[in-house]
Amino acid sequence: MEFTLNHDAAEICRRMAEHADRLRITVHVQDGDTTVVDCGISARGGLEAGRLLAEVCMAGLGHVELAPGRGDLWPGLDVSVRSDAPVAACLAAQYAGWRIQKGSYFAMASGPMRAAAAKEPLFERIGMRERPREAVGVLETRKLPPAEVLESIAADCAVEPANLTLLVAPTASQAGAVQIAARSLETALHKLLELGCDIHRVESGHGIAPLPPVASDDMTAIGRTNDAILYGGEVTLWVRGDAADWEAIGPKIPSSASPDFGAPFGDIFKRYKGDFYAIDPLLFSPAVVTINCLDDGRTLRYGKLLPEVIQRSFGS
Repeated sequence: MEFTLNHDAAEICRRMAEHADRLRITVHVQDGDTTVVDCGISARGGLEAGRLLAEVCMAGLGHVELAPGRGDLWPGLDVSVRSDAPVAACLAAQYAGWRIQKGSYFAMASGPMRAAAAKEPLFERIGMRERPREAVGVLETRKLPPAEVLESIAADCAVEPANLTLLVAPTASQAGAVQIAARSLETALHKLLELGCDIHRVESGHGIAPLPPVASDDMTAIGRTNDAILYGGEVTLWVRGDAADWEAIGPKIPSSASPDFGAPFGDIFKRYKGDFYAIDPLLFSPAVVTINCLDDGRTLRYGKLLPEVIQRSFGS
């Protein structure tokens, strides 16, 4: 199946621009070329801006919804996501695997422009590179990108600056919180990739995670959004292969497979002296994973929710 990741994401961006006032977002055309959509830096943004931001991240191949929360976990909303093209939606597009750093500017980049740049080793494993006419990306950042960053991203994606669209929101914003909480399915897919699984056997996926309250600063927000998935995320995968094929890998998928499991992410981050990359990579996955085996009809379930960590994290 062929996908047009950047084209489909660009269509969502155009609809967002048409309703910018209603979404409380601001559309800038910087230096007469690149379109930058502020979803939460100076613009107020909101829940719907965040929902659409998440769908842009997934190149339109994922459906993101706000649902009533699971009251025993956290008395707020849940962010639900589903896809029938999970590898393309979550790994070729949504995964925040591209670090944008130029001078003092830093952002984590996601969205289908990653498939155009294909700078990450991940694309050697999944394929799905694109050579689009226009490129679309999402930056998790506190600052609007300067001209030299825009030029660099456009060059990496092999598009003209006028054909690049970037949506930006900080973690500590309504839109930022929604789009990150919408990554429960993505974390499960990436964990499978890291475990050496043939991820193309995953036919469909659904994930849900609590929407954390907006924090007063980005560092606290990073802790809360990680905790939402690590301790409150539940993912269901529909897969090919007999259950026996999945029983060996299944227990390794949820976050409880990591020795770091059990403490709020903010505490873990401090334990590793602020070195994100020193944290055990097995931690970054949803709390619970259910595997529906399409070939033999069996269901496997692994992991556990930790409401007490969610409540401690969100209530701090």
